[in-house]
Amino acid sequence: MNTNDLNTTLYEKMSAEQDRYRNWLKRQPPEEILHHTYEYTVREDIVMAMEQLELTDTQAKALLDSPTPLADVYRYFEKLETGYMDVVRDSIENRADDVCKAQEELRSAPLYPHSAAYASEHGETAQYNLSYQANLACKEAVEQAISAHYAENRLDTEAAVKDVLDQFGPERVQFILAITIRHKDRDGRISQDNKAWAKTIPMPEDSGASRHYAYLVVDGVNPGLTDLFTRQARKAMQEQQKSSVLQKLKQEPSARKPAAPKKREPER
Repeated sequence: MNTNDLNTTLYEKMSAEQDRYRNWLKRQPPEEILHHTYEYTVREDIVMAMEQLELTDTQAKALLDSPTPLADVYRYFEKLETGYMDVVRDSIENRADDVCKAQEELRSAPLYPHSAAYASEHGETAQYNLSYQANLACKEAVEQAISAHYAENRLDTEAAVKDVLDQFGPERVQFILAITIRHKDRDGRISQDNKAWAKTIPMPEDSGASRHYAYLVVDGVNPGLTDLFTRQARKAMQEQQKSSVLQKLKQEPSARKPAAPKKREPER
C-alpha cells in the first residue's frame, strides 16, 4: 500500500470514528451534548485537517495501528499548551474596541442638514449615511432611555434626558424629537407648546416626504412619555446654552475693558 493509500485509509478510519461519535452524541440528553461540544468541534477539525495532510508511511501506519486514532489525537491535543484562551481574550478586547470606536464615530458625526438627493449631487453621500446612522442610534437611545427610566407610572425625565444628551449632544437630540413631533402633529398626547417648538427646528428639504425620516420617529414608547421627555430635553438644552454663553463671556480677553486714561504731562 503506497503513501496516498495509507493516508486515505487513515482519513476514512477517522471519519468513520467521528460518525460513530456523532451518532452516540445525538442520543445523549442536552446537558451531556453541551458538555461534549468542544470535543466534537475539535474532532471535526482534526478530520478536516487529515483530509489535506500527507503523513509518511511510518506515521500513517503508527496511527492506523490504534483502534481509535481520532480519539488518540484529540487526547494529545488536549494536553498541549495552546494560545487558544489568548486568542479568545484578544477577540473580546478587539471586538470591544471596534464597538467603542464605531459608537464614538456615531456620537461625533456632524448632523447632516440636507437631503439624500443633495448629498448624492454634491458627493457627500458618506457624510449623509454616517449622520443617518447616528440619527437612528439616537432615536433608539431615546426609546431605551424612556423605557429604562419609567417605573410605577412615573418617568424620571432628568435621568432619561441626561443619558441621551450625554451620548449624542443637543443638536441631534432636538432634531430627532422635532421630527418625531412633526410626524405626530395630530396626536393629542403631544402638547401644543412642543408642537410649536418642533416647527422652529430646521429640517432637510425632503423630511416631510422621504420614508427614511419616518424611521427616525420615536415610536417605541407612549407619545405622552415622549412629550414629557421633550419638555425636559428643551429645558436641559436651554440651560446648557445659557451655561455655554456665560462661560464664553468669562473667557473673553480683558483687552475689551476700557483702557485707563493716560496721565497728562505737566506743561513746561
